[in-house]
Amino acid sequence: MISVSSFQEISDRRPPMKRANCTEVREFVFQGFSNFQEHQLTLFIIFFVLYILTLTGNVIIVTIIRIDHHLHTPMYFFLSVLSTSETFYSLVIIPRMLGSLVGLSQTISLECCGTQLFFFLGFGITNCFLLAVMGYDRYVAICNPLRYSIIMNWKVCVILASSVCATGFLLSLVQALAIFRLPFCNTLIKHFFCDVRPILDLACTVPVVNQVLTLVLTLMVLTAPAIFLFVSYALIISTILKIASSDGWKKTFATCSSHLTVVVIHYGCASIVYFKPKSENSKDQDQLLSVTYTVITPLLNPVVYSLRNKEVQDALRKVLCRKSLS
Repeated sequence: MISVSSFQEISDRRPPMKRANCTEVREFVFQGFSNFQEHQLTLFIIFFVLYILTLTGNVIIVTIIRIDHHLHTPMYFFLSVLSTSETFYSLVIIPRMLGSLVGLSQTISLECCGTQLFFFLGFGITNCFLLAVMGYDRYVAICNPLRYSIIMNWKVCVILASSVCATGFLLSLVQALAIFRLPFCNTLIKHFFCDVRPILDLACTVPVVNQVLTLVLTLMVLTAPAIFLFVSYALIISTILKIASSDGWKKTFATCSSHLTVVVIHYGCASIVYFKPKSENSKDQDQLLSVTYTVITPLLNPVVYSLRNKEVQDALRKVLCRKSLS
């Protein structure tokens, strides 16, 4: 994905006068957090702790949903898929980043960079679409409760989850192939992983086709799901307000508050990163902002659903009690 603001920046770039001087680039070097040399050990400790918490939290969420039959519902099925995707999403980025912070090699081959970009975009796009599907699930559950079991049957759930994953990786493949067919005239990636904009900054030229493609994908992945979720929750809130009982109102709102919290934070972080005006950008700011969607966002899912969701809390207590008694 690439920000809308950077679309104009790339459009303004002109191809170098002598393309013949461009040598074939087969390896890149990450700048990483070299501008924060004196804080690299502190950053390593912070990111390592967050990474362990992310892995532990998501594994616990998936395990609890799998073993507790009360959580075998469409809502928690999609949550387990999201937790699995978030786990692999963080695996693509964070281990290499942690290695660079302790002085390991910061070089990456062209092929490995393309692979990292492919999986980063694949899981990232999948997560965006999954949140939209989870919003639709909440809409059907609250606005059409009598038809919920018919509309959201297990066959439909599996098809939706499979389609979201397939679409995410298909779009990722298209973007990765379009980028890595370009000639590169520089090797220094001013970032800590292979993201779209830092890689495009190294290209000798960026054709109009690539510019249009990155813009369209950004709108598809961020704007379209966000609008869909906005409409879904507008309908959900209007339905909730019609409930006469205050207890019923609170119970209904509680069923979607956790998901709404994740949605707001997830799309809020993504919007800051990808839609912030270019004039306010700096490379250091871009790196720090990227931490929100590579380190912090994957941690939101288990934290929010474990701290704010009573059903997950109860299921976790049951599992812990069984283990203590055995």
